[in-house]
Amino acid sequence: MAKLYFHYSTMNAGKSTLLLQAAYNYQERGMKTCLMTALADGRAGSGQIASRIGIGQPAETFAPKEDLFTKLKRTMDADPVACIFVDEAQFLSAEQVWQLARVVDDLGVPVMCYGLRVDFQGALFPGSAALLALADEMREVRTICHCGKKATMVIRQDANGNVVTDGAQVQIGGNETYVSLCRRHWRAAMAAA
Repeated sequence: MAKLYFHYSTMNAGKSTLLLQAAYNYQERGMKTCLMTALADGRAGSGQIASRIGIGQPAETFAPKEDLFTKLKRTMDADPVACIFVDEAQFLSAEQVWQLARVVDDLGVPVMCYGLRVDFQGALFPGSAALLALADEMREVRTICHCGKKATMVIRQDANGNVVTDGAQVQIGGNETYVSLCRRHWRAAMAAA
């Protein structure tokens, strides 16, 4: 039975690595997959899912307000796939998450989404909030704070390494911009900023 999955974490936990590994497992068994990533995230190049450990694969992109049910139905009509993988799922809109749920329910294809749960201010991303509400299964991908505790929050830093406390929810960046922390150290960093 097909399900909608949400694998979530903070930055630098290995979500893209897990997505690529899971997709490879399907492909190794001769099953076709569809990989998707947010058009807004071009860190690895447009239409690429890449991991910090150096692996990557090409992917289709999704744009804000794009109808993903229609897009994926066309894909399935042309060449059926065994599983759909969505990276950077926090950039989905709530409507797009509902569309992915329709892919699962109406087309019978599992959809595995990977993304951030919260932003640098501790607020849920719209796509993540919808996935937390609608996903059939959720799995936390764990990473650690510098103190050794589980990191559940992330801070944003400017070019000088100073903590940023306001700004747009979305700013594409990686290790140079974001640091994953436990809640206690996130609170301390935000209070000191």
